[in-house]
Amino acid sequence: MADAAASHEQAAPVIVLGRITDAYGVRGWVRVHPFGDDPLEWGKMLHWWVGSEETGWKALPLAGCKWHGDGLVAQFTGVSDRSGAEALKGAYIGAPRSEMPRPEPDAYYWGDLIGLPVETLQGDALGTVYGLLETGANDVLQVREDAAAPGEKKPREHLLPFVEQVVREVILPKNGAPGVIRVDWQRDW
Repeated sequence: MADAAASHEQAAPVIVLGRITDAYGVRGWVRVHPFGDDPLEWGKMLHWWVGSEETGWKALPLAGCKWHGDGLVAQFTGVSDRSGAEALKGAYIGAPRSEMPRPEPDAYYWGDLIGLPVETLQGDALGTVYGLLETGANDVLQVREDAAAPGEKKPREHLLPFVEQVVREVILPKNGAPGVIRVDWQRDW
């Protein structure tokens, strides 16, 4: 085996970076649909984790990644032919947060935002981020209130555009201090 890391599974949470969509060529390259803005930065990592939460994650040494045409292609050490690449089709790629490149200032990995509390500029709690949507125009925070309002069966959900006019401040948890997202939004919107 080319890399000892490839022989064990990942126990720490993995941030999903994209998905392998197909084999590319006959030498083991795969096509990757990236879920982020700058996937060539991931090429700086020694290996990518391949799999899913359901199947488990396995580290594969990264032999290369590059843009080809309008998409990203990658190759893993030990995957040398089309059959090996086809066996990876549909798998997610990711990495533990600790192994990922540091994002630019005012840029965030989606996984870092999940679970953060959201409050208005007036200090009113809106809920907790449970997901993000990619809409093309801008990303959207999915925020769920922590409890249902009196007379309602389910907690209310808010969809907040992840744009500067709405998301005014993102504080990630650090050194035991909690994080928060502050937004220019009203509870009844």
